[in-house]
Amino acid sequence: MSSTELPFVPPANVLPKVAAVRIAEGERLRSVELPGITLTVRSRRPARQGLPPALYVHGLGGSSQNWSALMPLLDDLVDSEAVDLPGFGDSPPPDDGDYSITGHARAVIRYLDATRRGPVHLFGNSLGGAVATRVAAVRPDLVRTLTLVSPALPEIRVQRSAVPTGLLAVPGVAPLFTRLTREWTAEQRVRGVMQLCYGNPERVTPEGFQHAVQEMERRLRLPYFWDAMARSARGLVNAYTLGGRNGLWRQAERVLAPTLLVYGGRDQLVGFRMAQRAARAFRDSRLLTLPDAGHVAMMEYPETVALAFRELLASVREPDAGESGAAGSRAEGPRVRESVAAAEDGPLARGAADASAHGDRSPQDGRSRDDVDGGAAAKSTGG
Repeated sequence: MSSTELPFVPPANVLPKVAAVRIAEGERLRSVELPGITLTVRSRRPARQGLPPALYVHGLGGSSQNWSALMPLLDDLVDSEAVDLPGFGDSPPPDDGDYSITGHARAVIRYLDATRRGPVHLFGNSLGGAVATRVAAVRPDLVRTLTLVSPALPEIRVQRSAVPTGLLAVPGVAPLFTRLTREWTAEQRVRGVMQLCYGNPERVTPEGFQHAVQEMERRLRLPYFWDAMARSARGLVNAYTLGGRNGLWRQAERVLAPTLLVYGGRDQLVGFRMAQRAARAFRDSRLLTLPDAGHVAMMEYPETVALAFRELLASVREPDAGESGAAGSRAEGPRVRESVAAAEDGPLARGAADASAHGDRSPQDGRSRDDVDGGAAAKSTGG
C-alpha cells in the first residue's frame, strides 16, 4: 500500500462486542475521547494526593495490563496511569489508520496535553520505549524522567529470534500467518508469546497464564487485531530506517530527562548488546541489566525495576513550581551509572506477558504542538 492510499479501518459503530477487559484489584479503566482517537486508560489510586503523575506505554501486541505488576509497587511515589495505544488493549483503531511511531507518539502527546498531566514520569517497553523516546525528545516539557524497558531502538544486526516479528511488517504476511495458524488455540499462542518474551516462562503463575489466555481469546475476536499488529510493526521498521534529526538514535541524544534503561540478558527481541549503546546515547542515563530477564522485565522482575526507579528519583531533583520537568531535573553534563541485578533474587512473575514485541520539536523550540516530526514521517500510515 502506498502512503497516499487510505487504509481500511472498521467503523467504530460496527465493531463486535467482545468480553470485557480484565481489571486487577485497585485498578480503574476509563475511556478518553481525543481528536481522531479514543484511548482506554488504566489507573490506580495513589497512596496520597499530590504525588507526581506517571504514564506507562506498552509494546507491540501488548496493552496497559503489561504494567499491572509494576504500578502497585510505586503507589507511594507516583500517580500511575497506563495507556492502551490506538488499536491495542481496549482502545479502538485511530481514525486515520496511522500506526507509525510518530502516530503513537502523537496519541500520547495529545493525551498529556488534553489532561494537563505533564510533566510525567514516562515509562515505555519495546515499541512503547521507541514511542516514549520520541515523546521525550520532541516535548521535553512533558517528561520528568524516562524509564525504558528493552526499548525498540534501531539495530543493525537484528537477532534471528526477532525476525518473525519483523516480518509482520511485510504486506501480506499477517493475513498469511492468520490462515496458517487458524487451528492454533489461544493457549498455544500464549505459550509461544511467553517463550519469546520471558527469560524463564516458568515464572508465570497458572493464574497469570489463564488471564493471558482470556485476553488472547478476546483480542482474536477483534477484526482489526492483525491489522494493528502489522501496521505497528511496519511503522517500527520505517522508524528504524529513518535518518537525520528524526532518527530514533538522534532523538535519544536529544532527551533531556534523567533516563533509566533496563535490559534483559535473555531478551530475544531487543539485543542485550544494545544496552551500552543506549547508555551512551541518552545524556543522563542509568543502566540496569538483568541477566536472567527477557523482553518484559517489568513483568518478570517488577520489584527490581521498581527499586531501580526509586533510586532514579532519589538521584534527581524535583523541579520547582513553574520549572520544566525535564530541564529542571536534568543533572549537569552527561553521566552513566550501571548496575547488574541477579535475576534469581527477583520476585516471581505476577502475570503473563501480552504479545509485547517489536517494539519535531527541538528542545530549544518553544512552540507547543503535537505534530511530532512535522515531516514525511509524521504522515506515514504504516503502508
